[in-house]
This record gives sequence, structure tokens and C-alpha cells, in this order.
Amino acid sequence: MAKVSAIEKNKRRRQLVDKYAEKRAALKAIVMDRSLPIEERFKANIKLAALPRNGAKIRVRNRCEVSGRPRGFYRKLRMSRIALRDLGSTGKVPGVVKSSW
Repeated sequence: MAKVSAIEKNKRRRQLVDKYAEKRAALKAIVMDRSLPIEERFKANIKLAALPRNGAKIRVRNRCEVSGRPRGFYRKLRMSRIALRDLGSTGKVPGVVKSSW
């Protein structure tokens, strides 16, 4: 089990990403538009830098929904390899069978 503080910090980051997504996308579009004057693009870049860092999508870490583990994460199932193995062995994940040969 991961530290509760790390899990909560990641949840706060997800909330900030949702809150600032539209504003950040609009400012990034202005910054990337080469047809606009450089002064306008520079002002948009300063506004973008003034937004909270944790509002950027790249700062969110994929974590297991079951254990909070950050590594060995399967995006499709939103859980780590260890949690998948435990739940698969007990028969709680449909279609997963423990292999043996």
C-alpha cells in the first residue's frame, strides 16, 4: 500500500488539472499560433507560467486504484500488476485465469 499522502497529493493534482484544462489549452493555442504577433504570444506565455504547476496534465501520476502503487500500472484496468494478480487468483477479475504448464 502506498503512502496515503502520496495518493491524496495525486488526487489534488487531478482536480487542478480538471479545473485549469480549458484555460491552459486556450493559452497554449495562443502561444503556438505563429501567425499572431510576438507580443501577444509572450503575454499568453507569461499567463501560462502564472498558472499552478500541478495544473499540468503531465504532473499526474498513474496509480493503482486498489493499492495506490505507482509502478507496474496497467492503463486498461487502472491497477498494478500485483493487485491484478491477487484479484485474478481469487477469481474477482473476469477472464483472468492463473496459467500453469
